[in-house]
Amino acid sequence: MSDGREGGMDRRTVLKLIAAAAAAPSVLAACEPPGAADPAAPSSPSSNPLAAGTAFDPDLLDPVVPWERSLSDQELETLAALCDLIIPADERSPAASALGAHEFIDEWVSAPYESMERDKVLVRGGIVWLDAESNRRFGARFVELTAAQRTAICDDICYGDEAAPEFRSASRFFDKVRDLTATAFYTTREGMQDLGYVGNVPLAQWHPPPPEVLRHVGLES
Repeated sequence: MSDGREGGMDRRTVLKLIAAAAAAPSVLAACEPPGAADPAAPSSPSSNPLAAGTAFDPDLLDPVVPWERSLSDQELETLAALCDLIIPADERSPAASALGAHEFIDEWVSAPYESMERDKVLVRGGIVWLDAESNRRFGARFVELTAAQRTAICDDICYGDEAAPEFRSASRFFDKVRDLTATAFYTTREGMQDLGYVGNVPLAQWHPPPPEVLRHVGLES
């Protein structure tokens, strides 16, 4: 008797994938060059233009984030400056905020789940601390500081348990933002190119693991 699973997936998941496959002609049509589509068909911009539809997204062509964002414009401005300090622009790729890292964090902390709500308290409190510390040291908001001044503050909070006791809470905030910034950045096409990640591509020749590796993992025949 079937247990409702097909190849390790439950029946509901299989049906979702079948429905996604049925939508494939529409997906392909959306990839046609300008002018090829019906000009009378209205466009529907995504609520998150950086999102990408997947087989598990209810709308492959117009992915929608079904919750309101929480962070204010001023909070996002400060957060973007911090993201760019964590991953600045260089000759290989743009800065983190140019790829929407701060918007990703806003989406993350706005999600209606308990762990994300805790992250929101941490991130919003950290942003308040960052601007207050900037004013205390340099008499200006974080976004108004020079790169050297921003770095001086973040040097005190970027080493986690090595931070001085008065900076421990701020270091937890920095650690969370650093993690989310890296997640946002390195899951974009530009971030993957920066890593040199090429994805699932055919190889001209496959070289199996050497015998010592197989022995190490217990797979030697």
